[in-house]
Amino acid sequence: MKKLIVLLLLISIGFGVEGQNFPNDTLKNLDQFIFDVMNESGMPGLAAAIIVDNRVVFQKAYGYADIRSKQLFRTETVHGVASITKAFTGVCVMKAVEMGLLSLDEDINKYLPFKVINPYFPGEVITIRHLATHTSSIADRESVYAGTYYKGGDPSVKLGDFLKDYFMLGGKTYSSDNFYKHKPGEYHEYSNIAVSLAGYIVEVVSGQRLDKFAFKHIHKPLDLKNTSWFLNSNHKINLAKLYKKEQESLVEIPYYGSITYPDGAIRTNIKELTVFFNMLLNGGKHGSKRILKHESVSEMFRLQFTEMKKPENLDISKRNEGVFLKTKFNATRIGYGGNDPGIIADMLTTLDKRVSVIMFTNISGENPEVLRGYGMIYTRLFKVGASMLK
Repeated sequence: MKKLIVLLLLISIGFGVEGQNFPNDTLKNLDQFIFDVMNESGMPGLAAAIIVDNRVVFQKAYGYADIRSKQLFRTETVHGVASITKAFTGVCVMKAVEMGLLSLDEDINKYLPFKVINPYFPGEVITIRHLATHTSSIADRESVYAGTYYKGGDPSVKLGDFLKDYFMLGGKTYSSDNFYKHKPGEYHEYSNIAVSLAGYIVEVVSGQRLDKFAFKHIHKPLDLKNTSWFLNSNHKINLAKLYKKEQESLVEIPYYGSITYPDGAIRTNIKELTVFFNMLLNGGKHGSKRILKHESVSEMFRLQFTEMKKPENLDISKRNEGVFLKTKFNATRIGYGGNDPGIIADMLTTLDKRVSVIMFTNISGENPEVLRGYGMIYTRLFKVGASMLK
């Protein structure tokens, strides 16, 4: 790993900004605010968009995609979006539902070539809705999940092989610790592997790898030419470098792939992610093209839990779930957020879908200064969007 010892002072010199120009007074001081916060917190690059009532009112990029070469972060710059990938996987699942290939509430073992059974509750059924709402009782066993990241490129292990080893009795990584001691549906705990299992089910029932299925049903109709699931795509030349902050220096992180790619491997740019999210905000439609039925998108956004029907450990005033969508900010916004090495990302909308903000930066979020600065900018963008409501 090569270290880039970059003083924060250097970051403040020559910061680039690229995007649309907006005369609206509500945006007047936004650029300077973002510059100042990025400089203070140490964020190298950032891209953001604001959508108000399905209209893109702001879309810009700031700072550097590559500090060493002084390559600016542009609205075309490709960057990982971590768990926002789960929304793409969710659209694939809902498309498969529309095609009659699967059901959200059917036992997942109806579709799988191996059995997934919680050993603590072997008689209980796990459904795709459980996978989608993080109530499946499937755990991300850290010692195993950490190994799904593959430094330097795409992994050679196939998704199906990894999952078979994880879930099948006698598999290389099988353990009762791969499950929680709670019945499916009765306990809420975030699970990346559960979402990847949902993506794999789409592969099984469609006969296509998930990224190929997504290309046909999402990427191609939305013209997402720079959005991909793997590093060995033709977009690597425009891919932002990844960094972490160590004291007053920025350290470059090597690129990495993921075995469980349906849970966090999407790389895209702010322009194309905005198109994708606006499609969902518009009920599954993009221009004259319909990607999903309105009913499918409504189900994705519908809050799944109520006080009368919810997991035992979930306070729905603070958190709820859609179908492959999550809430944040005390359940007042819905979409997805993501954190991975060198990546912080959010794609959220208000519950009425009128104000939405997408933002990502090419630095890890474990540093408190970085995370605080990221939150300040994201909050400001939402305030600007709300001020533009008619």
